[in-house]
Amino acid sequence: MTPAFVSPDRIRSLFARAMSDMYRAEVPLYGTLIELVARINADTLRADPALAAQVERNGERERLDLERHGAIRVGSAAELSMLRRLFAVMGMFPVGYYDLSVAGVPVHSTAFRPLDGASLAANPFRVFTSLLRLELIGDAALRQQAAAILAGRDIFTAGARELIAKTERDGGLDEADAQRFVAEALETFRWHGDATVSLHDYHALHRAHRLVADVVCFRGPHINHLTPRTLDIDAAQAEMQRRGIDAKAVIEGPPRRAVPVLLRQTSFKALEETVSFPDAEGRLAPGTHTARFGEIEQRGLALTPKGRALYDACLAKVRNMQGAGSTPGDYQERLAAAFADFPDTLDELRRQGLGYFRYRPTGAGAKPSADERETLSPEEWVARGYASADPIVYEDFLPVSAAGIFQSNLGGTEQRAYAANENQAEFEAALGAKVDDPFALYARLQEESLAALRKA
Repeated sequence: MTPAFVSPDRIRSLFARAMSDMYRAEVPLYGTLIELVARINADTLRADPALAAQVERNGERERLDLERHGAIRVGSAAELSMLRRLFAVMGMFPVGYYDLSVAGVPVHSTAFRPLDGASLAANPFRVFTSLLRLELIGDAALRQQAAAILAGRDIFTAGARELIAKTERDGGLDEADAQRFVAEALETFRWHGDATVSLHDYHALHRAHRLVADVVCFRGPHINHLTPRTLDIDAAQAEMQRRGIDAKAVIEGPPRRAVPVLLRQTSFKALEETVSFPDAEGRLAPGTHTARFGEIEQRGLALTPKGRALYDACLAKVRNMQGAGSTPGDYQERLAAAFADFPDTLDELRRQGLGYFRYRPTGAGAKPSADERETLSPEEWVARGYASADPIVYEDFLPVSAAGIFQSNLGGTEQRAYAANENQAEFEAALGAKVDDPFALYARLQEESLAALRKA
């Protein structure tokens, strides 16, 4: 008899809920963010009926309360490859390649997430996953020490390894095994208040880079933030500051717009947490470590390659502006000025081919003939009133924003710069798989909606 396998979407939902419960217990301020975001989302939808209707049409109302992304950092190719297999059990696959080393963070990364529309609607949980680049540590002896420390640990439980192998062998997990998998997998992401290295070794790695110490000195990669999605990040930022939460001064990403695009993020500063460090005699010495923080994000329209090129050009303008001050207000003014030529209506973004859209029949008035269904362009479908077009949500990340969040939570003086070190082939070799192209995934979602429209 064929076993009754649980869907990967359900396993992902169980895991995301368990992760949220665990992180709330570990970082109580995360619970405050969840409450804050829920209230702002409700207020935003109540004040904007058009947005509320769009959210309902696209099935986003249900996922909005569930939506989270996490972030972890691992130290070796073996750890990254096993994580790929672990996430596959939950229907999450590597999408995109991000080189953060050019912004002074010695990692390169991908995002594990669902791929198709149905799975994203069920639960869009995603984990931004970074691999430490030991070759960027200048001190050869310290580099070798870090590699040896990493080689001596196993960040996965025996139970997690067993259930991953079982999934790959049998094609899935039943309900009991799915519940057990969630419990076992969660251990990889749990915080441990005891380091695996001495305080002396911790400080040596810390001097190389704070992030190196965070990755190397603990039993596992501990989830370092879990991010809810807001519909108004400016309101969320203001509310964090009103409540006395130590929020970033500047929201990362594009400026506030009538039509949000890509990703905007803010966070509260990382917590200084008490950690025990073993000495040579096995005694524990007290110390502290700063790694985990709280983040909020707002997601907008996924941009096409043409749209991303324009977005990047706008960011380049910000960097090239001269004579402006360095206060948060000055930066926001420069950002808004640089994006003045970026279209800010859905119609214009669609007409210029700058973003991806989901098309569906309007169900009102005249309908196209059979011949028209095959020959009309997407723009003609909308112009003639046959179809509506809603923005496809950006499900991925921005390297500049990710690096900005990382840097702000590593300390104000941690502003290193490495030479350009993009190496997707090396990352994929460590991963044991190719990463999916996010543009191709958005194009597929758009084309699937057009194909369904023509058949309707």
